[in-house]
Amino acid sequence: MRTVTNLKKIIIVEDSELLHKMYDLIFMRYRSQGTKIIHAYNGQEALSKLSEHPDTELIILDINMPVMSGLEFLQYCKREQVFQNIPVIIISTEGKEDDTLRGLKAGAKAYLTKPFDASALYNLMEQIFTSPAYTQNVQNVNA
Repeated sequence: MRTVTNLKKIIIVEDSELLHKMYDLIFMRYRSQGTKIIHAYNGQEALSKLSEHPDTELIILDINMPVMSGLEFLQYCKREQVFQNIPVIIISTEGKEDDTLRGLKAGAKAYLTKPFDASALYNLMEQIFTSPAYTQNVQNVNA
């Protein structure tokens, strides 16, 4: 069973180079355990990366990006059967309740507002990967 400590691939979808560097620091311990961190700078690039790496196990997603927004990317992923069970955590500067609800309704498993604490992200990841719904989805995909 997949757990938060043995993820193979995470895609980070964020238009800020500085935040990509921050995510590299946040996920350093995962990289040292063999997790591949894949970077994309907009939703369209993320779709390409996801097609190259359909075995991705987690997506960290910004909302406001050029070319294709995070919500457009998320809506596309949730329509495609091969991608619809990949958990998505939105991390955005858009922090109003309506923004959060829109992201969760589009299919995100969780929503964090920037700036955020890395421990909050780790806790959300742990919750997602230990939830019965996630375990059931993994079993269904592998059946």
